[in-house]
Amino acid sequence: MSIRQFQAQRMQAPRDFITIPDTSICVEIGAGKGKHALLFSGENPQKTLYAIERTKEKFVAMQKQHQLEAREHLHPIHADALPWVVHALFPAQVEQFFILYPNPEPHNPAQRWLNMPFFEFLLSRLQTNGTITLASNIPEYIDEAEQQLIEVWKLPYQKQKIAADAARTHFEIKYLERGELCQQLVITKPQGYSTRFDDFAPLQGQNTQEKHDA
Repeated sequence: MSIRQFQAQRMQAPRDFITIPDTSICVEIGAGKGKHALLFSGENPQKTLYAIERTKEKFVAMQKQHQLEAREHLHPIHADALPWVVHALFPAQVEQFFILYPNPEPHNPAQRWLNMPFFEFLLSRLQTNGTITLASNIPEYIDEAEQQLIEVWKLPYQKQKIAADAARTHFEIKYLERGELCQQLVITKPQGYSTRFDDFAPLQGQNTQEKHDA
């Protein structure tokens, strides 16, 4: 399937947007109640993780858990991931993206991550040799993403079966307890890989419409 170009300049800043420094970071998209974010930050105290969650109820739960288990380099973010990424992230800034058990969008395949024009922008924010980890309990979702990696994005990846005792997210625990097959694709951005957004600077919270009208 062909994928149109993402219109990054049309993205409005998230509410209460705060800029971040241009240093090497990790980003989790759809962090839920923050189970993986807290685990990852505990195991990698030297790494800075921004954990993004759009749903207020889940974000509040993550925030409360973060207050109970303080992690110096963990930053919970209440925002929609697309505008936040466009406004906050610098080219080649991110060492690791995590997209764990995203909505499979059964009635809207165009909204699956590797089918979206936005995925090209996401790749522009990834460091050379950086990785995107995409996990799902739906074999067809993984199979389609794998096909897109080969045919559209032309990226190297590893397909891995997730161990039965893994417990990174509440969804992962639930699916594995049911005996479902959970898999992940660990996608790598190779040396010399280019996108149309490699020189696109973050919008840093500017209202793009106001900027054009000025």
